[in-house]
Amino acid sequence: MDLPKTMRAMVTMGHGDLDKMVWHEDWPRPDPGPGEVLLRVRACGLNNTDVNTRSGWYSKTVESGTTGGALDAASEDATWGGAAVTFPRIQGADVCGEIVMVGEGVAASRVGERVITDNWLRDKNDPLNKSKTGYYGSERDGGFAEYTVLPAENVIAVNSDYTDAELATFSCSYSTAEGMLTRAKVGGDDTVLVPGASGGVGGAVVQLAKRRGARVVALASEAKHAEVSELGADVVLPRAPSNLKQLLQSESITVLADVVGGDNWPVWIDLLERGGRYTCSGAIAGPMVSFDLRTFYLRDLTFTGSTVIDPEVMPNLVRYIESKQIKPVLAATYDLKDLHEAQRVFIAKQHTGNIVVTP
Repeated sequence: MDLPKTMRAMVTMGHGDLDKMVWHEDWPRPDPGPGEVLLRVRACGLNNTDVNTRSGWYSKTVESGTTGGALDAASEDATWGGAAVTFPRIQGADVCGEIVMVGEGVAASRVGERVITDNWLRDKNDPLNKSKTGYYGSERDGGFAEYTVLPAENVIAVNSDYTDAELATFSCSYSTAEGMLTRAKVGGDDTVLVPGASGGVGGAVVQLAKRRGARVVALASEAKHAEVSELGADVVLPRAPSNLKQLLQSESITVLADVVGGDNWPVWIDLLERGGRYTCSGAIAGPMVSFDLRTFYLRDLTFTGSTVIDPEVMPNLVRYIESKQIKPVLAATYDLKDLHEAQRVFIAKQHTGNIVVTP
């Protein structure tokens, strides 16, 4: 197969505002090394990691919520893993694509596979060591381009009639959500409270918690209630009602699955039943919260952070996709060259579900 030597790509040149993402028409196309594959990118979803890394939000010097604008951040800890990222960098992790070339040691029969990405880059000799993991689109170039290279084990064949854009909604949001629910050991006896239920991760939590048989209480802006109900939520309430505790008197909240944080965090924690579990994988409304340790220990609560997912999460998700146990929630699709506008809409959080770009 004759492939071009260059490609179109949106390249992030450093930490800062949207202008740090620069459009290139002739960026060098990568070649797969040993154990790697080259994908033709068909679609790539947006996620908070892209925005937070570009803006520098992960730095401990930042105490505000996610805005997507340039921040006065320390560059040495401005990425998800706390280590400096190298630039230029092609971001984007949620790829649906086609294998068009394989490197040494990879079966040629994989060429032509339609795949989605497992974004966690693990040490082959120590795959369960979370300290040795990287993230696709952060520690190595990602999918905001026409072509991308990944280790062969990080691309999973998927047999589905969903469109490329629909499949590009799953990798980050749904694996994050499933990782949270796995850490919290959510089952059929649980009632899960989901702030930010209209977002990519929040909506995935709703679907995946329902798949586990749990009852779901979702919080979202009132304009999005009908869409969140369609995801399977049993109860949908306003995002921050002043009388939330009163509204939930008949509900026994056993799990709080949170990617929001911010000022309402103490209210949500106070809703957990004795022995309840809190699982967190984000803080888009702000990372600094007011925390009463008495609520934590007197109620025997368990807190789990969730970032690096267990290796079985992505293969399980592909099974759920192929069997239609979960569905994509595609809010909008943009051309890759319009990534600036796509990120503006993503950051505004007026949509329900996921936003995707296509080369």
